[in-house]
Amino acid sequence: MKTPTTNISFRTTAALFLGLCMLAVPRTGHCLETLKPGEKLTLQRAIQLTLRNHPRGMQMESEAIAADARVGEARSALMPQVYGASEYLRSTDNPIGNTTYLNPGFVPRITGTLHGGRPGEGQSFSTTDNFLGAVGVQQYLFDFGRVRGQIEQREAEAGAAQAATRQTDLDLVFEATQRYFALLAAGQKVKVYQKAIDQRSEELHAAKVRAGAGLTSQIDVLTAQSELARAKTGLLDSSNQEATARVALNNAMALSTNAPDYELADMLTYKEVAGDLGSYFTTAIRLRPDLKELEQQARAAGAQVTQAQSDFYPAIAAEAGYNTMGTGLPAANNFNAGIVVTWPIFNGFLTQSQIHEAKARQDSIRYAMQDLQLRIWLEVKSAFLDLQTALQRIHESEETLAASAGQLELAEKRYSAGLGNIIELTDAERFYIQDNAGYVDALYGFSIAKAWLDQTTGVALAKVADR
Repeated sequence: MKTPTTNISFRTTAALFLGLCMLAVPRTGHCLETLKPGEKLTLQRAIQLTLRNHPRGMQMESEAIAADARVGEARSALMPQVYGASEYLRSTDNPIGNTTYLNPGFVPRITGTLHGGRPGEGQSFSTTDNFLGAVGVQQYLFDFGRVRGQIEQREAEAGAAQAATRQTDLDLVFEATQRYFALLAAGQKVKVYQKAIDQRSEELHAAKVRAGAGLTSQIDVLTAQSELARAKTGLLDSSNQEATARVALNNAMALSTNAPDYELADMLTYKEVAGDLGSYFTTAIRLRPDLKELEQQARAAGAQVTQAQSDFYPAIAAEAGYNTMGTGLPAANNFNAGIVVTWPIFNGFLTQSQIHEAKARQDSIRYAMQDLQLRIWLEVKSAFLDLQTALQRIHESEETLAASAGQLELAEKRYSAGLGNIIELTDAERFYIQDNAGYVDALYGFSIAKAWLDQTTGVALAKVADR
């Protein structure tokens, strides 16, 4: 008796888990992709996880799918429309003579004397059977652009939704890249201060030994202790930055609550800037998804103009039908077929107002495109200048760090030979640590500037592997 219960529980659990997986990730059709414990995480992998898992991307893709479905809804108007109806009513047969009325939609009988009854005949509460069965077919033929204009509008809106999805992906790529480099920089700073602590600890030990032997004064010990404390404070701050940066990267990859331990595989580096400002701007105009979104919106507005203008002309459709109706069986059979032409002769200038609205909307989008092109130029030029400045800052930091290393080496030799004091040595060490951390900041700044240039030009998406 226990085995069936266990099987049912297992099947129920498995079905529930599968259902949660399907609800969790509509984009990929499976549960959120995660990392293996101890995995070496590359930037490319972090971007891939962000695009696969982030709810913002899933939201935009779902909206794009909905917009694409509306294209099918619009195209359905080109296909035959087939309707069927059947009724059975049990109703009274009291005559109403030749009464004229407009059917409000719920009165089941027509005017006239029913079933040969005499006008003025008395009221009765007895009922009879009433049967109805019908099939109707309607086929669109021509309407001077309304239906096809609506299809074009829906296609353009679907294109705009897809472009919006790509823009969201572009933003997510930059977000993941920025947070990945932030974690890299914080980790390298931790190493800088950890090395400083090791050096300070050795110096403190040496100072205590020399002071105990009477070779130096107690100030050397106190100075070494204060420098060690400063290095520990720097390590504490860097460790906190690293932990915060890791949480931010996990959040970008949508792994905030169940992210395993992992290590970063890449290193902060740089290379010379290639290309010129004009080529970057040309690339941005060609690739920017937000500009493509506005282009599709302008196309949709043009299609709305076509739809509105079609009301100046008739719409033509073919109709055919069959029905059987009566108070008993067999009922009377009837057929109909023909061409229906509808033409709005006057609608209170509604059509003119709709055309004016659609054209104004088109002009608004055109101005928005011009404004966006101006902003793209500003963003690309600013990003290009920032990248050049970041590269120059790296070169300056390299020279500064090399000079600090030389200064530290000389100070260590002078102190060991008894020619220098502890103040000179600790100052040289402090400058070296600061310059080392500054070099890490310069590398991080360059990496972010390069990522921002890729963002403003739209090329970041081209670098992402197929999902």
